[in-house]
Amino acid sequence: MRLKSTRLPAFPAGIKERAAAVWRNEGFRRARAVVATPYGHVARRLRRVMPKGLFTRAILIVVLPFLILQSVLAFVFMERHYDLVTRRLSEAVIREVATLVEIIERYPQDADFSIVTDIANSKLGLSISVLPPEPLPPPRPKPFFDFVDRVLSDEIRRQIRRPFWIDTVGRSSYVEMRIQLPDHVLRVIARRSQTYASNSHIFIVWMISTSFVLMVVALIFLRNQIRPIERLANAAESFGKGRPIGDFRPRGALEVRRAAQAFIEMRKRIERQIEQRTTMLAGVSHDLRTVLTRFRLQLALLGDRPEVTDLKSDVDEMHHMLEDYLAFARGDGDEEAKPTDLALMFEDLEAEAEIAGASVSSKITGSPDIMVKPIAFKRCLTNLVSNAARYADTIRLKAKHDERWLTITIDDDGPGIPAEKRETVFRPFYRLEESRARETGGTGLGLAIALDIARGHGGDIQLGESPMGGLRAKVRIPA
Repeated sequence: MRLKSTRLPAFPAGIKERAAAVWRNEGFRRARAVVATPYGHVARRLRRVMPKGLFTRAILIVVLPFLILQSVLAFVFMERHYDLVTRRLSEAVIREVATLVEIIERYPQDADFSIVTDIANSKLGLSISVLPPEPLPPPRPKPFFDFVDRVLSDEIRRQIRRPFWIDTVGRSSYVEMRIQLPDHVLRVIARRSQTYASNSHIFIVWMISTSFVLMVVALIFLRNQIRPIERLANAAESFGKGRPIGDFRPRGALEVRRAAQAFIEMRKRIERQIEQRTTMLAGVSHDLRTVLTRFRLQLALLGDRPEVTDLKSDVDEMHHMLEDYLAFARGDGDEEAKPTDLALMFEDLEAEAEIAGASVSSKITGSPDIMVKPIAFKRCLTNLVSNAARYADTIRLKAKHDERWLTITIDDDGPGIPAEKRETVFRPFYRLEESRARETGGTGLGLAIALDIARGHGGDIQLGESPMGGLRAKVRIPA
């Protein structure tokens, strides 16, 4: 017995060969990515339309299957129950009408047909009248949902087999039918509830009401479960930006509590390490400054001889180098973020740059009120502006503050930095010039300190080419 093989859909031309080559050279995962690439546009579109937040995704996961299930149940009910009940009711009503037609045609009646009328009213619940022969009214327009109209018409054709006219929309509570007889026209008025399943909407109303209540309860429960995750995310984000996180305590499900507790322990370890480093640096700074102060006092007692002047310059250089090293090692320290006026900070930067001989202009778009560590952030901008003032004649400061980001751009007309070295200059102690003099090469820590401070605020610094022909430094931190 031969088994019929199942053929997989053909791959686009060349995909098989490329995937085989990638598998041999780079492994299975890369080969799978090559195969999936032509069919990945559907997944990419789904990712674009999918909500980004956890709560909205959870709502989608809970509500969408629920709505699909309820829709399927409603469809099956309407298709099966409503259809079956309506057909049975319509069949019964038309059978009764057919009986009345047979009575009128086969048995002698009084002049006003009162006997058959009483039978229809009392026994069958139908209101009838026998009209003189006349043409049937023209057909009425079909309703949008003409299921009842269609079923009644089919039953009249099947059971009575006479010309007829039917109106299911003229009266909201009744259905009117007229049957053409040889010598008369039978007019029948039946209650609408006699011809179709009038209580079907009760099931739909109960289903929708129950579904709504259950979804509200599920969403409230879901919100309570996701809120601790949001608190943990906000606390981690605030801690990453160097901002206080307040009274954060683990809450929620066991897994969320474990993650929150791990975050708290990590934060305590980091804060303890920062405190120990700050204490150590304070001691080192005190000891080294004491030695330098002693050198200065001894040199002051030696007079103003040329060799003494050179030694004083060396001591001053050592002092500046020491401050740079300690600032880099200290980082942000334990300074807390607080509201700061960026306009005042720009004024100080302009004054310092003008003292260095550069012309500075500034512009702020958006609110000048920012939330940063003021001393550290000012040092970050000072290092960038002083670096520009050392090599350029004109500097432009621009700040854009929106709901999400604070972006500060520093443009100058200096010689700039080659593109291949724009990442390297952020390395500690790296200098484009070999000289260690502050007027030229410096200590190589200014940009490293600036980048460390920007990252301590949860942001970054990028270097590029300025429209002014020099260097552009862009500082971007969360607002």
